[in-house]
Amino acid sequence: MIKYENRISEIDGLKTKIDAERPLSLNALKQLKEYYRIGLTYSSNAIEGNSLTETETKIVIEDGITVGGKPLKDHYEAMGHSEAFSFLYDLAKNSEITEDDVLRLHHLFYYRVDEKEAGKYRNVNVLITGSSYIPPSHAEVPALMKKFTGSIASMRKKYHPVEFSARLHKELVAIHPFVDGNGRTARLLMNLALLQTGYVVTIIPPILRNDYIDAIKKAQSHEKDDKPFINFISAMVYESAKEYIRLTGSL
Repeated sequence: MIKYENRISEIDGLKTKIDAERPLSLNALKQLKEYYRIGLTYSSNAIEGNSLTETETKIVIEDGITVGGKPLKDHYEAMGHSEAFSFLYDLAKNSEITEDDVLRLHHLFYYRVDEKEAGKYRNVNVLITGSSYIPPSHAEVPALMKKFTGSIASMRKKYHPVEFSARLHKELVAIHPFVDGNGRTARLLMNLALLQTGYVVTIIPPILRNDYIDAIKKAQSHEKDDKPFINFISAMVYESAKEYIRLTGSL
């Protein structure tokens, strides 16, 4: 795994440049939202094994056309993530994040795949393939989620917005509250925290999946070393901020 450096100070320098160009025109904002809708949906699903390419994801979302030879579940995941992304922008207008927000994000992403499990905490114990980490018992999940979501306001005050977003992601994945879709919900939650504080939508490229998973594993190990994961996420936010500046320069 590459050793990622903490880029938070550099991110704030880029954010100063981004803020200086705000507000953008309505047309530019619309184009950026749709750009990120496709990019985040594709990348977040691809990390979890969805077979749709970025172009195919765009076709499914924008044209409502199924792609021959691809599983129906992959189409449902693209459509659901797109719907959850729209809700993300609505939530970004708020200054808080609630347990209901997390449940709603999961429901929108997952109800086409399995309506009975969408937005519901798991009632079975689960194992994570390729990891020695064992998530909490399903009986513990409701209380853990209440404790987690109840701590969000104090976490927001304690940490820099980028570190805060990374910790939200890490904590949700550790609880693993759903039968499926935990990683995607965690990445949506991370981006919600970033958007609420004026940072840009952050995409984790599928090509960096191994580094991403390794950083999560370190945070979940006996040492509970959060630094590699926080640094990794800060590097992703930094690259996304540079990309945002590149995009807005052409709009």
